[in-house]
Amino acid sequence: MQPRRIARELALLSASQMPNNPEKLSQQELQSFIFAAVRTLVGEVRDTLETASLELKRSSERLLDSKVRSVDTQSTQAMLSEAIDLAQVAINRLGTAVDLPELAQVASQTDVRDYALRIIQTLNDRRSEIDEILEASLVEWQLHRVAQIDRNILKIAVAEIHYLEVPERVAINEAVELAKRYSTEDGHRFVNGVLRRVSRQLAGQPET
Repeated sequence: MQPRRIARELALLSASQMPNNPEKLSQQELQSFIFAAVRTLVGEVRDTLETASLELKRSSERLLDSKVRSVDTQSTQAMLSEAIDLAQVAINRLGTAVDLPELAQVASQTDVRDYALRIIQTLNDRRSEIDEILEASLVEWQLHRVAQIDRNILKIAVAEIHYLEVPERVAINEAVELAKRYSTEDGHRFVNGVLRRVSRQLAGQPET
């Protein structure tokens, strides 16, 4: 897995633990957020596998119920359909879990933690400026009303584009991927739309 992608994920998990007040945090405090985020990712490995196991067990139980308890065709079909759906969810979750051990291992690497630290250091040091950029790019929204996870994803992208010299296309695409993983079903579209406006704003282009 790409180290910087993991670093962004660590930064996102770290940002969710940071206080909302504008007080500057020490590097030691910021590093403590990074280590907590690493532990969170490691925990995801275990939790994802356990959840997949439970879903497969439920699927098996529904299949058994469809044979034992069903008295009509319609009820049998409903039970089978539910069992198949549960099995598919479990399979998808297991597919995601395949990457998690590697993710946890990469997350412990020094260069990954260092880049995650650069991101959250920038979020902390440039908090006001980043908020101003985002406020100017939100349409009929206020930044504090945006869901925290989406807000932090947006802030990371702005920090990368404006202060860490990451190409806009890369930062936006990575933000969208983070939103697909952590936000709501439509979160990635919202994030993409806001960052497109941020891009035009920073380039001095008028809204279309």
